[in-house]
Amino acid sequence: MHRHGNERNENIVWHEATVTRARREQANGHRSVILWFTGLSGAGKSTLAHALEERLFQMGMRTFVFDGDNVRHGLCADLGFSAEDRVENIRRIGEMAKLIIEAGVIALTAFISPFRSDRERVRGLVREGDFIEIYCRASLDACEARDVKGLYAKARAGEISDFTGISSPYEEPESPELVVDTGSRPLDECVEQVIAYLTDHQFIGHRESLRI
Repeated sequence: MHRHGNERNENIVWHEATVTRARREQANGHRSVILWFTGLSGAGKSTLAHALEERLFQMGMRTFVFDGDNVRHGLCADLGFSAEDRVENIRRIGEMAKLIIEAGVIALTAFISPFRSDRERVRGLVREGDFIEIYCRASLDACEARDVKGLYAKARAGEISDFTGISSPYEEPESPELVVDTGSRPLDECVEQVIAYLTDHQFIGHRESLRI
């Protein structure tokens, strides 16, 4: 059974830091935010997140990408892919992303995160405007045609249970901040679309124009 940290410990005292998020953002020259990439397996979430991070890094931004490679092998190594474990996986990622933005860093998370309730729960962890849901839209046919890791073939053969899009549902975002057609558009265009959103909403840009 997973502990969600709801139990109160009278010996734990919250310490107010003098180095605040606002001061870190000012020093970094950009606002911190959670960019939550969601979509089917094979939709291009991790590819887009890492390409975007490279672009932001070259612009002098402080960033970090969370994806299956660095989460499932460490923080969530004890979790499987049952509905319960998926919920806990996203909860942990959300809590980590919340800490990352408090550090003044742009957090990019690339996970299927198939359930709307889980994504909304993470949104509720942070203040309004801190959670940008980016739907990497690609049809099941397109994702299955890519099938770089052969996962869809295994799922069709019954070798993988609870596989999103085949034997487990994916709930599309109803009102995401951004929809990127990763199934049909070139990667560089997808990156530019996200950069444009971040610039238009003053997360990044000229230091003097940012609302920090």
